[in-house]
Amino acid sequence: MKIFPSRMKANQATRGKPLYRRIWFWAGLGVGGGIAAFIYGINLIDRTLPDQAQLNAVVREQTLTIKAADGSILQQQGETAREQLKLEQIPDNLKKAFIASEDRRFKQHNGFDPQGIARAGLNNLRSQGVVEGASTITQQLARILFLKQEQTIWRKLKEIRLAQKMENELTKDQILERYLNLVYLGGGAYGVADASWVYFSKTPDQLSLAEMATIAGLAPAPSLYAPDKNPEAAKRRRDLVLQRMQEDKIITPEQRQAAVQEPLTLKTSLPKRVQVESPYFTSYIQKELPKYVSANVLKSEGLVVETTLNPTWQKVAEEAVAKTLRNQGRWESFKQGAMVAIDPRNGEIKAMVGGKDFGKNQFNRVTQAQRQPGSTFKGFVYATAIASGKSPYDSYEDAPFVVDGYEPKNYSEKFHGSMNMRDALTRSVNIIAVKVLIDVGFTPTIKLAHDMGIKSELKPTYSLALGSNEVNLLELTSAYGSFATQGLHTEPHGITRILNRQGKVIWSANFKPQRALDPDSAAIMTWMLRNVVEEGTGAAAQLGNRQVAGKTGTSDEARDLWFIGYIPQMVTGVWLGNDDNHPTDGSSGSAAYTWHEFMEKAAEGMPVEKFPKRPNLEGRKGTIKAQTIKPKQVLNRSISSDDNDSEGEKETARNSNSEDSGSSRRRKRRSYSQEEQQSSDYTPRRRRRDRTEESSSNNSSSESSSPQRRSRRVESDSSPTPQRSRRSSSPANSSGSSDSSSSQPSWRDKLRPSN
Repeated sequence: MKIFPSRMKANQATRGKPLYRRIWFWAGLGVGGGIAAFIYGINLIDRTLPDQAQLNAVVREQTLTIKAADGSILQQQGETAREQLKLEQIPDNLKKAFIASEDRRFKQHNGFDPQGIARAGLNNLRSQGVVEGASTITQQLARILFLKQEQTIWRKLKEIRLAQKMENELTKDQILERYLNLVYLGGGAYGVADASWVYFSKTPDQLSLAEMATIAGLAPAPSLYAPDKNPEAAKRRRDLVLQRMQEDKIITPEQRQAAVQEPLTLKTSLPKRVQVESPYFTSYIQKELPKYVSANVLKSEGLVVETTLNPTWQKVAEEAVAKTLRNQGRWESFKQGAMVAIDPRNGEIKAMVGGKDFGKNQFNRVTQAQRQPGSTFKGFVYATAIASGKSPYDSYEDAPFVVDGYEPKNYSEKFHGSMNMRDALTRSVNIIAVKVLIDVGFTPTIKLAHDMGIKSELKPTYSLALGSNEVNLLELTSAYGSFATQGLHTEPHGITRILNRQGKVIWSANFKPQRALDPDSAAIMTWMLRNVVEEGTGAAAQLGNRQVAGKTGTSDEARDLWFIGYIPQMVTGVWLGNDDNHPTDGSSGSAAYTWHEFMEKAAEGMPVEKFPKRPNLEGRKGTIKAQTIKPKQVLNRSISSDDNDSEGEKETARNSNSEDSGSSRRRKRRSYSQEEQQSSDYTPRRRRRDRTEESSSNNSSSESSSPQRRSRRVESDSSPTPQRSRRSSSPANSSGSSDSSSSQPSWRDKLRPSN
């Protein structure tokens, strides 16, 4: 073989060179380094991206959606839309319009489309402007869900890598569905359903082809192509989308021509997400959320909160409160009202009305207002007595009584002599309630009230029996629900589940019922409280063939008007009054009537259930140990003839029309002011006058009652000023009829406001 000298010299020279001076070494090192750098860069990017489990996100960060029990949306916050459509609910031409406008190779690429980028660049160069985007739909979705909007190379690299990961995790249909529900389209609209409403006041299936193209054309620059702000630019963009749809054989030339000639006709509306339903309830829910999820999750996660609210009952509750404020409120001098309805079996809040107008005042009178419960608190005093082993037929003397300087008064300033506990509760006699409290003790009564659901502080004073310690409507209503469930109490709550961005449950309600009162005592109390509705101060709450139990309450000078009532399936509380604590001219009968207006409609279609029968009273043993109070000084005196509860006097007072009778009644109320001398922390600023409520009716089981006298029953805590006597002076019986002449309306007619 012949070897050329020149080649031999070259080989000898190469063999003589060190490795680092050889070309192939540097070429290999460059390729290897590039590969290593690429792998390192990918790993570096991956470490900054969400993990695989988060790629299923269906909502943006920092959004909040609150839903009612039926799935309807009550409130939304953040960058979100009220309607999340399934892909099959979106018209085919609308889907294809977005693909033609934003990502014509959507079905072919794997999240990143170099061919599409090259074509978009060429088209933009030819048009000397931006007519086609370079990002795929998957990239846009990645940016919407996980990335910031800053224009940097690093963000673009993360976007591409994240899009590739999403393509591996999700199907094309899932990606398209998420995108069409999340893309921002201007005017506060997120997603195609929102945009259809904002620009055309239509649902997506009602849009014309031209309108679909208009919405699809918004995606690259919503502010630039907004049809309500730049109609000419919007038309040009619409026509371009239609041209691409024709080029991609989605529509025919004839369809495109017809759509191009269609005028741009707008009918704008506000985004539905700005609407807030049941605002008092949703504001309560937002205050509750920090109890169940951390501050970091609340701040960064997009959450869906599923609640207990029944929208139908909520509407009925709002109407009932509004009607009472509109009618009785005007001539009974109260301006605010509140209502809450709870399923006592599981603690779920079904309706909540926190006031008259959330737009003017966001103060929630269900959860935030601390008010004196008046005689509604007697339910806990008598429940303690029954649980300690006492019989509802145990008798006490209703007579003048002073204990450690504290002198409770009955509303009429008359006395009834010996009376059993059932009748005393029915007629809401204050003196006997205080005597029962002394027998059972402060500590057992306060503990039972707390076990049943009262959370507010309760002070050991004699006026505790008459409701001098302030509570809120939610806890008072929830506590009465423990009677309905035979002594079991479940924490009241409004949230059932909380879901994260991926739709996974991160918290769910698991409130277990706790035994607060033994079943027999609860059943006896329900039997007694039924009598309050059937024969006493709560007559306005009767519901036909349904058994109802409950208690009225009125604080000093009728500042607070209450009724807490229940059927086996629901407990509802009503409060009426004034925020500034100004006295009213009203009665707890108005609260009971408001309760009736709500429950009559809410209970429609609900099975008629009965309460448990009253247990045998013989041989009962107490489950609570009484801790009898030993007063330092007790003054009793017998009932004089002037103290007798004269029916004639009451009838005269009811029918008096003298000009000074109203001021006389107000002076009489003020005379009930008592100073709590036994409580060292009972300051003058905190003193409360004990406004008593006492029905002039007799219980059917009372030995002194007669049919004639029972027919004249008037709720004492609702005893009106003479000027109001046309409404509250009417006689009433348990069936709601009157024994007066046919020319006089019944008690229910007199309570019923005009429509």
